[in-house]
Amino acid sequence: MNTKNQQRNSVLLVHGIDDTGAVFRQMTGYLRQLGWSVYTLDLVPNNCDAGLDVLAQQVADYVATNFAPEQPLDLVGFSMGGIVSRYYVQRLGGINRVQRFITISSPHHGTVIAYASQRPGCLQMRPNSAFIQDLNSDALILEQLNFTSIWTPYDLMIVPANSSQMPLGQEVIVPVALHSWMLTDSRSLAAVAAALAEPIKPYHQFGYTHNFQKSPLGGGNI
Repeated sequence: MNTKNQQRNSVLLVHGIDDTGAVFRQMTGYLRQLGWSVYTLDLVPNNCDAGLDVLAQQVADYVATNFAPEQPLDLVGFSMGGIVSRYYVQRLGGINRVQRFITISSPHHGTVIAYASQRPGCLQMRPNSAFIQDLNSDALILEQLNFTSIWTPYDLMIVPANSSQMPLGQEVIVPVALHSWMLTDSRSLAAVAAALAEPIKPYHQFGYTHNFQKSPLGGGNI
């Protein structure tokens, strides 16, 4: 176990809207059993009353406080947390620290559900928002690290569900029925572990897709 820890980066998990780091309880236990050191943080506020750029600064501050200056790390962002993490990577210097970056059911191209709220963070997650357009204008920067997007075509929080797709890195489709199950389904957990175990590559190939169909559900609603 100690050898595995030495060979693997520490992993930081970033939660979504109205959640805390506790939402990763099952994933944290799973990854730790496999030998990873896992960290979570609580974004404040977690209800989009603050902009995603403000929350991203909290991620940057957490990394600066909890990791050595030259220590590389791997980053996993769920839902809104994936977009917060992208801002950290693309705008706050995270590209120089993060080696593997995984998003799980994140609205890379926005979600129409965000129209239900006027909160700053929700405005930023609307389709074609200035915030989303800005991040996507130079998304190719993510090719400098190992990037993986994991999503379900049945997502009712990310609408349309294929907003979680990205035209770069690797893609893993886990066809679970509920957005929250993406953090507990056995296929999601296995996909995260596989992405975290990949050798670091300078560039990724386009269009590499896994599709975990017809596997039993590994968890329930959170």
